Amino acid sequence: MAAELVLLSPLDGWAAPLAEVPDPVFAQEMLGDGVAVDPTGSVLHAPCDGVVMSVHAARHAVSLRAEGGVELLMHVGLDTVTLGGAGFDVHVAEGQAVRAGERLISFDLAVLADRAKSLITPMIVTDAAGRTIAARTTGAAVKVGDRLLTLSAPLGAVEASVAVGPELTRAIVVPLANGLHARPAARVAELAKRFQAEVSLMALNRRANARSPVGIMSLGLRHGDAATLVATGPDAAAALEALAELIEGGMGEGAPVRKPVAAAPVAESTPAKRAGLARLKGVMASPGLAVGKAVRLFVEELAVVEAGQGAAHERAALDAAVAAVAGRIARQAESGEDQARRAILGAHAAFLDDPELTGHAARLIGEGKSAGFAWRSAIGAYVEALRGLGDRRIAERVDDLLDLERRVLLVLAGEEDRGPDLPPGAILLAEELLPSQLMGLDAGRLAGICTAKGGPTSHVAILAASMGVPAVVAAGAGVAVINEGTSMILDADAGLLHVAPDAKALATAQTTLALRAERRAAARLASREDCRMADGTRIKVYANLGSVADAEAAEAAGAEGCGLLRTEFLFLERERAPDEDEQAERYGAIAAAMGGRPLIIRLLDVGGDKTASYLPIGPEENPALGVRGVRVLMRRPQVLKTQLRAILRGAPHAKIMVPMVASLSELRAVRAALDEARREMGRVGRSDLGVMIETPAAAAIADMLAAEADFLSVGTNDLTQYALAMDRGNPDLAGEIDALHPAVLRMIAQASEGGRKHALWTGVCGGLAGDLAAAPILIGLGVSELSMPSAAIPEAKALIRTLSPQACADLARKALDQPSAEAVRALSNTFLTGEA
Repeated sequence: MAAELVLLSPLDGWAAPLAEVPDPVFAQEMLGDGVAVDPTGSVLHAPCDGVVMSVHAARHAVSLRAEGGVELLMHVGLDTVTLGGAGFDVHVAEGQAVRAGERLISFDLAVLADRAKSLITPMIVTDAAGRTIAARTTGAAVKVGDRLLTLSAPLGAVEASVAVGPELTRAIVVPLANGLHARPAARVAELAKRFQAEVSLMALNRRANARSPVGIMSLGLRHGDAATLVATGPDAAAALEALAELIEGGMGEGAPVRKPVAAAPVAESTPAKRAGLARLKGVMASPGLAVGKAVRLFVEELAVVEAGQGAAHERAALDAAVAAVAGRIARQAESGEDQARRAILGAHAAFLDDPELTGHAARLIGEGKSAGFAWRSAIGAYVEALRGLGDRRIAERVDDLLDLERRVLLVLAGEEDRGPDLPPGAILLAEELLPSQLMGLDAGRLAGICTAKGGPTSHVAILAASMGVPAVVAAGAGVAVINEGTSMILDADAGLLHVAPDAKALATAQTTLALRAERRAAARLASREDCRMADGTRIKVYANLGSVADAEAAEAAGAEGCGLLRTEFLFLERERAPDEDEQAERYGAIAAAMGGRPLIIRLLDVGGDKTASYLPIGPEENPALGVRGVRVLMRRPQVLKTQLRAILRGAPHAKIMVPMVASLSELRAVRAALDEARREMGRVGRSDLGVMIETPAAAAIADMLAAEADFLSVGTNDLTQYALAMDRGNPDLAGEIDALHPAVLRMIAQASEGGRKHALWTGVCGGLAGDLAAAPILIGLGVSELSMPSAAIPEAKALIRTLSPQACADLARKALDQPSAEAVRALSNTFLTGEA
């Protein structure tokens, strides 16, 4: 029998359980089980004989591989990566063999005590190699060399003694599309443990204990690989049959096995192995990065009976339930200061008060149906109508109706919609998430959200962003097969959910989180200063706005002005067109909130994915290429004139911007209408009028537009979808549509050059402006103004202050010659990390 592995204390100090470490990655054992030492000594020693696997660049952490393949991580202090190596001295190198007690790292206790979050030092068994922790010392003082952890003998060595009888074999072919990765390996191991037989899996001249998920994964079996099951023991035949049936059945991930051909790409909507990680690809709904564990929220549909118990009884029950839900909504709205939450609750209250909705339900009750059946049917009719409009933004309001359906049905059933009890650092998984479900969760414990369905402009997406919770939607059916408690990394910025990442990936993500937090804190302190490059070149950093609340947030974030006021967002969800007085009051309030800073107001941009009931547009086969933006205003000159007059009254200093321009005649028509409005109002002088470059046509004739415009501003969201012929709201294309595509960058370069010919400045106000990887490239292309979400402003300013014009220009030239958006991002990330 193989011997136990004893791990000695690497430090003088006080031994504590991992649960007491004030960091969820260690406390929740995301990297593995182990123990921690709160040090009184200042030298980290090897806890056993082994080989140094790695020493972190910041010198605060070291990994060892011990006897039998056991891997250990020792992490001195918490958030010590931010020290950049200050206070640490390393005495070993990667690949070096060490003996127990040998010095690994020395550190300055005074420096760490002053600058680190905590001195406590976890020692983690990141790979137990089939062993378990048999004993540990906690709650006691320890010295270097004291016994701290004892790992049992390997499982295979223990069980070999009970495996008797002939050796049986069974050949199999792996049909799982992504091979035997973490989840299927765990299922194989779980099944193997039900048998007395000793079962192994053999492939490529290697052998793994079938009860060890790590061992199974280490074989690296992929789709179509051949392997052999080997079993010895009293129930060997049954074990082989059961395990072969499980693996060959595909475990829900099966795919036809063919003769070897060139590998086809795996659909991004299912888990796919990439660099040692299983991942799901979705669409960002709220930016950010999170590390945590899976908490599932998959609710069953509420059952309702069709037949009622009398019209009077059912109508009274429905009225009471609707009133109860309305009361709860009102109380929630009154108790919250979050403007987004209050606006969404207001929309829900309006839906509940809709006479058509309640009238439809009343008619069904009159026909003998139950209150629940009538309510569900009435909601269902609206849902089908909205989904049939072919408008993505309106269709996403379906979630709000389904939310109200569920809330009323729960009251009728006398039930409460209790969400899961979230542990700290929870990443919530759901097929779809309703607004009330999200609002009912403990935001302090919610690290992130990933849903199989949903849209990036839904109310859940808006709520998540307002809560500062990273969220990915439309990640596909793979979300439903993730086990509760699985460790995960949610990279919402990239639209990715990494499932069961290895210890190295978790440690890297945690380091990234710590660095981001430090960077954000420093950036916020300097956010109100004007933005200048390292040589003093001025780059204006503005905010994109859609409300007075947005303006207040922008001012607090250090915005130097507003580069895009989306006026349609002020008046979208209403039946009546806003009159001149109402518009003037709104524009004036936003101008006041911005404190006299520059303000660029975009004229109404409806059509396509943004509809307004007071500006009806007939059915279109392709709304994105139909009547939208300036085309709507040309067909409704009175709407244009009213808005121009309102802007001149409410924000006379504002610049005005024309959306979706494709020809010089459109700019001239708006200029004529603006000049006429000024004359009618007795205004002297001239208002600045700019053009949004968001069609390939506008980019191509930018020099002609610049001859008559006062500024140009690139709207990268629409420009990207038109340049790449990809609907930016299509989840299936989410991983491919990227504004850093060289074709889009060349159009931005063309627009900037067109502006320079006439001494005009060019800005970017689309989503790309807030992308840190894009900032140096855009500046290098000649962009001098970036307008972005308020939350991105502090970090964008901090980055720009480190850049030089020449370096940005050199980077931009290289970016234009890259073969893909991925290559551009890699180039920019290399530039930003100083690796170039």
